[in-house]
Amino acid sequence: MKRSDINKTILQAIEFCREMRFLLPAFAYWTLDEWPDKIGMAEEIVDNQMGWDITDFGTGDFDRTGLLIFVLRNGNFTDQRYKKPYCEKILIQNEDQILPTHFHWRKMEDIINRGGGNLMVSLNNAVSDTEPDHKSPVAVTMDGERRSFGAGEPVRIRPGQSITLEPRQFHKFWAEPGTGRVLLGEVSTVADERVDNNFPEYDLRLPDVEEDERPVHLLFHDYQMVRDRASWPPAWRR
Repeated sequence: MKRSDINKTILQAIEFCREMRFLLPAFAYWTLDEWPDKIGMAEEIVDNQMGWDITDFGTGDFDRTGLLIFVLRNGNFTDQRYKKPYCEKILIQNEDQILPTHFHWRKMEDIINRGGGNLMVSLNNAVSDTEPDHKSPVAVTMDGERRSFGAGEPVRIRPGQSITLEPRQFHKFWAEPGTGRVLLGEVSTVADERVDNNFPEYDLRLPDVEEDERPVHLLFHDYQMVRDRASWPPAWRR
């Protein structure tokens, strides 16, 4: 993905959050020039992959296949300094954009429609790590109510509604056409984007970034470069 497209997407997300009256924390707005002074006090943000996360799964077509995430708070699978057993995110799903079929090895999550359009979710049990079950019904909980849906049956999540997804349950998201983009909340057990995602059709969860301009705000996997200015790409320097 081009950094210029990532910047544009983040600015659009900030504006959409304002429209939805969802307030982001201060670190959502830290600039590249602010980060070197902040990072010493922001170890929890860095170590727990908090902040902006944008991916097109290596397709080169974010408008069709992709997702924007902002991680508000998170724990850690391996670092005992961080005691939180939970994670909270927002996600923005655009119309005509699909979050591809995947499951999580460990994470259990509630996906909440916070506003905007309707979210559509397709569900399948797993035959194996790479193969969804296209026959058996899928049992889920929606706002405390136990429900069952046919394999691959589209499930509509309207604003205010939520669905609970368990580990190893394949799921795919998209915004219902004609209803507008969706602001989603996610409340889950600890999330680790590097090791806990299984996308059978896509190998690249975190995209390669073409640095054609300075970042407006950093992605969580940019943090590793903040401490060493010598490693900054030329486009980051003034």
